[in-house]
Amino acid sequence: MKKALSVTYGALAYMMFLGAFLYLIAFTVNAIPNSISGPASLPPLLAAAIDLGLITMFGLQHSIMARAGFKRVWTRIVPPHFERSTYVVIAAMMVFLIVMGWQPISGQIWNVTGPGMVAVYAIAALGWLGVPATSFLTDHFALFGLRQVIEYMLDRPRSTPTFKVRAFYKKVRHPMMLSFLVAFWATPLMTTGHLLFAGLMTSYILVGIYFEERDLAREHGPAYRAYHARVPKLLPVGKPEGAEQGAFEEMTGEPQVQ
Repeated sequence: MKKALSVTYGALAYMMFLGAFLYLIAFTVNAIPNSISGPASLPPLLAAAIDLGLITMFGLQHSIMARAGFKRVWTRIVPPHFERSTYVVIAAMMVFLIVMGWQPISGQIWNVTGPGMVAVYAIAALGWLGVPATSFLTDHFALFGLRQVIEYMLDRPRSTPTFKVRAFYKKVRHPMMLSFLVAFWATPLMTTGHLLFAGLMTSYILVGIYFEERDLAREHGPAYRAYHARVPKLLPVGKPEGAEQGAFEEMTGEPQVQ
């Protein structure tokens, strides 16, 4: 019974992730009443302060709970096989909170209509599709906590990730974050509120990448530093200097995305 409940919890956490992900898409493309570019109901400065607070809470939760030091303390309270699922549950709740609490801010930066609008939506769709696609290039089910609870149920030792550099990870070190950036910025209607959202989320992503890469370098040592030197961070333009030949084949870790 205990193991069955563990898998149920993991499955519910995964369903919460899917719901939050779809809810966020609907929010950014103005497909729901409380959308990112809906009618403003508060003065701009007050609305901006509330929105800043929401994104700050989201960023702190993601960054703090993703750190190895926090996980060591957290798993003294939460069983290790629940750690990732619990992270997913809280992250999903933060997304729901952002969408439900967001305060639109009026004012248009740009408004693309006609065929251009279709093209921009197509670019945004590529960004949103890139998020799950890149997760399957590493370990989708471990990333969202399912693998851990299933291994616990089957009494299997926790799997050790092996380094995989394929597809998008050969072009940029953080393709999932790039996908999010494309999805956030590719909008035919850019209001002041949407601009604030995209700018704040971009800032969070850049800060999050900084801390994540410190963790990866500490965990994988010279292997990750070689990968870091060889592959650009977000834009597949040019290549960093100092790359070691055959660095991909020598690595023993796995690029992870939080």
